[in-house]
Amino acid sequence: MTEPVIDLSDISLTLGTGASSVHVLNGVSLKVATGEAIGIVGPSGSGKSTLLMVLAGLEGVDAGTVRIAGEVLNGKSEDRIAAFRGRNIGIVFQSFHLIPNMTALENVAVPLELAGKRDAFEIATRELEAVGLADRVTHYPGELSGGEQQRVAIARALAPQPRILVADEPTGNLDQATGRQIADLLFAKAAERGMTLVLVTHDPILAARCTRQVTMRSGRIDATPSLSVAAS
Repeated sequence: MTEPVIDLSDISLTLGTGASSVHVLNGVSLKVATGEAIGIVGPSGSGKSTLLMVLAGLEGVDAGTVRIAGEVLNGKSEDRIAAFRGRNIGIVFQSFHLIPNMTALENVAVPLELAGKRDAFEIATRELEAVGLADRVTHYPGELSGGEQQRVAIARALAPQPRILVADEPTGNLDQATGRQIADLLFAKAAERGMTLVLVTHDPILAARCTRQVTMRSGRIDATPSLSVAAS
């Protein structure tokens, strides 16, 4: 059997200390195969976004094993995890997280420059063209619509050719029609490039487009058969 590209085993995480501590994740295990599109759903505060941050290497854990693309992230330095993430994981946030004083082209080129790519701007130009923004490369975020800003963010996430694309409420700040266009783009690019897509969303229509849904409740994965994760 092919090794899963995402393999979380008995993950637990508590945030805060003393009386203010919160058990955000409680014994979560999840396996995701290459090329799958996973929708993580559940009520607010159930741990969806935290789970996404863990598998993206942006949040450590108190217990359990985080294995991504065959590499265990537990115990690695922040620098090593950041380098690993830069090679393997693209991230799209609800709030875009673009650098306001950089053009669309410069925003997309940033992760490539950090990775030492000499052709960073050539790659960035191609990625912006691929998301339909060939005529917006010199525009700043403040000069772009919400949908255009999210397209820039997607181009930035795709530019390093990651194996995994994670998206946290990527359509949450967009109107329905624009959100549908962004969702179409995410699914199309993931399928086109054979990437694994992990999507956190409150939108049941968006979640239904995924090949599998995982429901979070109170820091755990719901054991409902129709939404169960792959067998360990």
